[in-house]
Parts: sequence; structure tokens; C-alpha cells
Amino acid sequence: MNSPNSTLAPNATFVRPQFFYISGLSNLPNAKYYYIFLCFVYVVTILGNSFILFIIYMERSLHTPKYVAVCNLAIVDVCGSTAIIPKLIDTFLFDSQFIRYEACLANMYFVLFFSAMQSLTLVVLAYDRFVAICFPLRYHTIITSTSMVVILAVMWAIKAIMVITATLLFTRLSFCRSIVITSYFCDYGPAILLACNDNSPSFIMGILGTTLSFVAPVAVIALSYVCIIFALLKIATQEGRLKAMQTCTSHLILVAIFYFPICATYISTLSSTIHPNARIINTSLACVIPPMLNPIIYSLKTEEIMSTIKKLYKKSNKLNSYGTE
Repeated sequence: MNSPNSTLAPNATFVRPQFFYISGLSNLPNAKYYYIFLCFVYVVTILGNSFILFIIYMERSLHTPKYVAVCNLAIVDVCGSTAIIPKLIDTFLFDSQFIRYEACLANMYFVLFFSAMQSLTLVVLAYDRFVAICFPLRYHTIITSTSMVVILAVMWAIKAIMVITATLLFTRLSFCRSIVITSYFCDYGPAILLACNDNSPSFIMGILGTTLSFVAPVAVIALSYVCIIFALLKIATQEGRLKAMQTCTSHLILVAIFYFPICATYISTLSSTIHPNARIINTSLACVIPPMLNPIIYSLKTEEIMSTIKKLYKKSNKLNSYGTE
């Protein structure tokens, strides 16, 4: 993000365009195959997260605080992917790159909101693992289903207010020069740079939103795992340490998949000039790949989920065998 634009002269007129133009990938051969690949990603995301929600709903033993957060992550993943991919496919596969001003605001709001909620839900899951390992005897006192719902509800409310504020600040910007947004959706950062009046409030809000939604969560998650490592070192047996660490494996993989591409893009942007196509591909993959992989990782790496899948599979086989007799 560059520094804010200077203010217009007092006699300048306020310009609110009817449309914005989403540039997407420029001069990239076979770009349509990338968008078709995103169709596949979207289908897998919806099926995978729906499957996780179904498994948790069906198995009463999974009705625990931890899986309240996992359910929240699945819902946010579905909503976030739905906010991005269908519109992206409509925009670029069907050549409708002009987007109405109001539709741009809606697209901006939902993409920013659900991307931030994915990050914040990973913080909640880190908090769950921190309490489980550092304070095992007090876990069921500190982490209850009610407290988990309250924590998540507060996060939803605070983030909604922040994104609404950012969106309202955006409506105060005048666009008298260009309406071309160099991104794959109505991206807040590139869009506010097009303003020809003072964009400093929007710029500050963008920095604040990025810090609270991505930088602070990374720091909190890192700190929680430092505490977890110290707690693990106090466990007498290696078997006990490994068993405790295995409960964190799925969460650590999710954190790595979600934050590494985002961090790499931000670092490369700050250290050098990154090509717009590279930035668009990196950020779009960072937004759509984690929601697709999250349910797969939880299915393969979480013992409770795997045992529930096996139990339901055996039950369905028994029902089928009774039906054929």
C-alpha cells in the first residue's frame, strides 16, 4: 500500500463512479484454465466443509468447545469461498469485469470479513490448544461450549463493525481518474489508491485492519506455541510429550497453509516490486486453498474425526447388509 493521496483543491467535485473495472490477470496465456481450476477448488471446499459439519452434527462426542470452533471455521470457509470464487468465475470466465459500485462494496465487505474471520478462528483454536496443554486440569472449567460461543460471537461482532467502518470510509472517496482495480475482486487496498481526494482515513483503517486481522493473530499464535513448547518440556516422558503435541498437529498445518502465502506476498511486496499477476495469483490461492484443505487435514490428522468417520462407515455397512437380507 502506498502513502495516502493528497487532498483535492477546494473546488474539486466529488465523483462516485457507476462501475469499477476488475483487471484480473493481464496478458497471461491460458488464464481461463486457472479460473476453471478455481471452480474445482470451490466444489471440493463446499463438499469437504459440509462433510465436516455433518460429522460433527452426527457424533455427540464431538459436541465440545473445540469443535464449536472447528464448526465456525468450516462455516467461515464456505462463506469466504462463496464470497470470492463464484463472482471471480462470473467476472473472468464470462467477461463481465465491470462491477457496479454497490456490488463492489458488497463484494469488498464479504471478502474482507470472512478472510479476517478465518484468521481469527485460527487464533481461537490456538487458545484452545494453549489451555488444553498448559492448564490441563482447568481446561473444562476455562473452555466451555458457552464461553467458546461467546468468544466467537464477540469476534464476529467486532470484525463486522470494523469492516462496515472501512466500507463506509470507502464511500467518502472520490474517483475522478481511474476505475481500474488491479486485483481479482473489489480489493480494498488497490481501490483506495485510485481515489483523488484524501484517502488517509481509509489508508489508516486498512493498516489497522491488516494488523488486527493478520499480524496480531500470527503473533498471538506464535506466543501460544512458545508457551506450549515450555509446557511440553515439563512432561516427564517422551511418549506423553508426543501425545500432547499430536493434538496440535492439525492446527499447526492449518496455520502454515493460511499464513505462509500471505506473509510471503506481503514481504515480497515490501522488499521488491512484485508483478501484479504474481500478487493476484498468490493472494487468490492464499484465500481459496486453505478453505479447501482445512476439512481434509482435520479428517486425516484428527483422531476423533477419523474414528467418527470409521464408526459411521461401519454403521452404514451394517444397515446396507440388513437391507439386502
